[in-house]
Amino acid sequence: MTRTAPRPLPISAYLPWLDRAGRVSPFKCAVLALLLLPGIYVAAQLATGGYARPYILANHDLGLWSIRLLFISLLITPLRKITSWPMLVPVRRMIGVASFAYALAHFLFYALDKSLQWGVIATEIALRYYLTIGFAGLLILLALAATSTDQMVRRLGGKRWIALHRLVYAAGALTVVHFFIQVKADVTEPIVMGGFFAWLMLYRLLAGRGTVSLPSLLMLAVVLAALTAGAEGLYYHLKTGADLLRVLSANLSLDIGLRPAWVVGGAALAMTLLAGGRTLRSKGAERRGAPARA
Repeated sequence: MTRTAPRPLPISAYLPWLDRAGRVSPFKCAVLALLLLPGIYVAAQLATGGYARPYILANHDLGLWSIRLLFISLLITPLRKITSWPMLVPVRRMIGVASFAYALAHFLFYALDKSLQWGVIATEIALRYYLTIGFAGLLILLALAATSTDQMVRRLGGKRWIALHRLVYAAGALTVVHFFIQVKADVTEPIVMGGFFAWLMLYRLLAGRGTVSLPSLLMLAVVLAALTAGAEGLYYHLKTGADLLRVLSANLSLDIGLRPAWVVGGAALAMTLLAGGRTLRSKGAERRGAPARA
């Protein structure tokens, strides 16, 4: 029995600014423009001499945006479920591929800083565990980006494709650890990212059990704010010997800016409020006898 060749995919499957009908999508165009901005900023800094240490600082900024975009892509599914905004789903793939692109550029600038001495680069990746962790995350993102097309979904089959793309959570964990270890002084953003990742994983656990509700989301926000404050306090206590209670009490003052616990707790609370707004709209629509708008 001869196998029929798969039909070629429409051009809209390859051009990120088109929807599935082949029409220009203003929303996708806007998202694409935003995704390009960090790269344009880094290119401008390199072109104008804005970086004192070009390779190192470009490497840092590109890696930072790779992590941020990875977490935004992971946020799409819970945000879609909480808000019922269908327009979010078509841009999830675009954001994930952009995260890989910035991660690859992050690695390339590290290689440039090492004068493209691939033997030295391979040795450092093998011997420095934070580089090993980061490179493992990059390989996972490479596999996910390479299989992100509709054609690869068909070739792998739905179940195998889903199983493969669950590795994105492993990539998220690896990038947080890599980020945390390589930061020399201020660990504010790595701790914030760790708190966000914990929220994403716990939300996934609640969703898998069918227990996502306003009380559970509110409890999640409170618990994660406390855990984030505790993680920051424990880090500075172990690293510098600072009094743990003094570090924790710093979260009660805004004189030194928003601490990670406030950022993580505030973001989790914002998701709770979005879920509450959707519930109110649904109840209002039920009273009027009309379906709630997505």
